[in-house]
Amino acid sequence: MSPRAPGAAPSGPPRPGGFGGGRFAPRPSTPRPPPTPEQILALATREHVPARIAKGELEGKMKCRIWRKLHAEEAKRFDQVYELMGQNSALTLGDAFGVLQSGLTVAEFMARKERTQRKAAIKQARGEVDNATVSDFLSTLIQQKTELSVVLAERSLLDTLVTEEAIALTLERTGRMEKLQVVLIARRADWERLLPAVERDAKLTQKPAQVARQPDKRPYSDPRPFLPHLGDRVKLVLRNGITVQAPIMHVGRFDLLLGEPGHELFVPLHALLRFEPVATPEA
Repeated sequence: MSPRAPGAAPSGPPRPGGFGGGRFAPRPSTPRPPPTPEQILALATREHVPARIAKGELEGKMKCRIWRKLHAEEAKRFDQVYELMGQNSALTLGDAFGVLQSGLTVAEFMARKERTQRKAAIKQARGEVDNATVSDFLSTLIQQKTELSVVLAERSLLDTLVTEEAIALTLERTGRMEKLQVVLIARRADWERLLPAVERDAKLTQKPAQVARQPDKRPYSDPRPFLPHLGDRVKLVLRNGITVQAPIMHVGRFDLLLGEPGHELFVPLHALLRFEPVATPEA
């Protein structure tokens, strides 16, 4: 065999492990499984970081400790939030941030959150009830210029309805009146016929109950519990002590119509203190 010239490539078959043997070929790898929500939560809680950062570390991206160094101010807020959560086991991450940002105590924040949820629930409940019949009833009173008895907490008015707004009524002689003042509206002749037999609660007659401006603080703001009693005779105790017993004709978003066609009683839900069905005597 002749000697190889300087700089010449080696002859013969390639050595194992050389270029021909696939020394630099990539090795097949098994993809790591995605992190579970439990793993993400555990790491985020331990490191006091957002869930997305914990998820990233578990996926092989930026480590939590690096994120905390790069975002020191935000990391400090997360320390405070997780400290609050440690002191109050019922707090969620979102609630803890809410407490921190609002400046309220935990009790104050949770009470405010509960009120907000109740208000949203009442709004949703009202939206599920058709108000057309009650609106048509008031429109008919306006068009016919019907003489009405408008019962307030401590007195009654004889007047006619001119316009209806979302929160107010305008009467011909009395003028504009907030709806919250109204306890009951009936045709004058009907109310004068019913009045002598109306029951009254003596304490409420002397000192009528106040109406809370927040719907969630009133005894009745959700109209849906009255729907199963359509056509049934019920007993309503109103905030000025008047007790009404009559069938429920229609349920609106904010009001009830009781009685019979042509002789309706209009009762706003805000005027109710107590409600109960009247048992029908067995034949």
